[in-house]
Amino acid sequence: MPSLSWDFDNKEMNRNPANQRIQAILLALFVTFLWSTSWVLIKIGLKDIPALTFAGLRYSLAFICLIPFAFRPVYRREIRKLGFRGWGLLILLGLLFYSVTQGTQFLGLVYLPAAMVSLLLNFTSVLVALMGMVTIKEMPNRMQWTGIFINLAGILIFFVPVTFQPEQVLGLAIVILCVVSNAVSSVLGRQVNRDHVAHPIVITTVSMGIGGIVLLLAGLLAQPLPHLEPVHWGIIAVLAVVNTAFAFTVWNFTLRSLSAMESSIINSTMLVQIALLAWIFLGESLTLKEIAGLTLAGIGVVIVQLKYSIPNARKLPYHPNELEHSNPAKE
Repeated sequence: MPSLSWDFDNKEMNRNPANQRIQAILLALFVTFLWSTSWVLIKIGLKDIPALTFAGLRYSLAFICLIPFAFRPVYRREIRKLGFRGWGLLILLGLLFYSVTQGTQFLGLVYLPAAMVSLLLNFTSVLVALMGMVTIKEMPNRMQWTGIFINLAGILIFFVPVTFQPEQVLGLAIVILCVVSNAVSSVLGRQVNRDHVAHPIVITTVSMGIGGIVLLLAGLLAQPLPHLEPVHWGIIAVLAVVNTAFAFTVWNFTLRSLSAMESSIINSTMLVQIALLAWIFLGESLTLKEIAGLTLAGIGVVIVQLKYSIPNARKLPYHPNELEHSNPAKE
């Protein structure tokens, strides 16, 4: 089991900015690989574990792993000072990002291939840019509009001609709900961060705890947990401890050296990684047309994110997330 007490303040590395940057890039790529493996592990686990209960177990266990770090004296003081508004925002963020978004992601993977779900969820960044026109009166620039159209073209190429089985139609509806919830929680998370409601560790742990426990309870009520073998518990443990608590901590460290745009581009490689891993381990093959669609969609998402390439801009204290870019719910 990896330790969360990683020496992120290694003095030797900090003395050499070039080494620090290279190490941050390599660590970020490693984290995206871990997140990409999550999709394979989830698909394997879903054969025997009910989706909602599976997701609830993952994030509830990850929450337990983060408790020792979030409840240190300095953070306990922040928790006590949250107030009615702060608790309200964190509860809403937890319900939206963990209970709804993660629950629907797991459910979507029951009905659809991993590469298809990944492609659809990458549309979140585009949706967030479009939502900014209404929520904060921020119009996408010309480059972002170009990225939006490229992304849509890639999705169109991937899906045309449209031929879905009945269960896939249900899966698409579930994933569309996931995308919308993910985008809304992203906007909400940015507000929480902008308003300095609490330290990122507090925001992540509290919202994950609330959302994960609610998701677990809902799963147990709707989909009682069957008898699980050690291999199933192993998958849950890897997803919770390694791919969630540990990976999010490492990603947060890389953001000390990488800009939001650089992190977004690295995160965009997950689209290819997931498709490749799904082909190797799940037998989910792709046609040349689908590969072209995935590539275009990924390029479009990167272009949309180029807006955040501002020299000396403050790094976002969060990872772009294995679902979408710059979601501040995960640290």
